[in-house]
Amino acid sequence: MFGQKDPGINLHWPYTEGLRLDEAMNPLTLLAVGVYGHKGPNQNGAPLRLITPWKYGFKGVKAITAIRFVEQMPKTAWAEAAPNEYGFYANVNPNVNHPRWSQATEERLGGTASLFGTLLSGGNPRRKTLMFNGYADQVASMYTGMDLRRNF
Repeated sequence: MFGQKDPGINLHWPYTEGLRLDEAMNPLTLLAVGVYGHKGPNQNGAPLRLITPWKYGFKGVKAITAIRFVEQMPKTAWAEAAPNEYGFYANVNPNVNHPRWSQATEERLGGTASLFGTLLSGGNPRRKTLMFNGYADQVASMYTGMDLRRNF
C-alpha cells in the first residue's frame, strides 16, 4: 500500500480495526460492496467496505480481507500507533478535544454554502459537531454508563 513504509506513520500491518458485537450488529453498520447501484471502485474500498457513520473515518475500514470474532478487545492500528489520540471506540464526541485540535466544530461542504462562495464572502462554513456524528438517537444507548471523555 502507498505510504506503508512512511517513517512518519507508525502503523502495524496488516491494518486492523475492531468493533464490539453490539456496534457491528447496529442497523447503521453496513458492509458495502458498491455505491449508488454500482460496484465499488478500489479507492472506495472494493471489494468490501465497513461503514459506521457515527464513528470517525478510521473506523470505516476499506478492503476487508478477514473478519474474526474475538473475546478480548483487539489491538487496533490507530489506537496502537497513537493511543493518546485515538481511542478504541472512536465515537464522535465534540466534548473531547483531539490532542492537536478541537472537535467542537466541523466544516461541512455543500448545502446552501459552496466552498468558494463561503470562503470568498468571509462566512464561516463551520458548524457545531453533533454527538455521535448526529446519530445519537440510534447509537447512544450502546455507550450508556461509559465515561465518554475517556472512552471517546
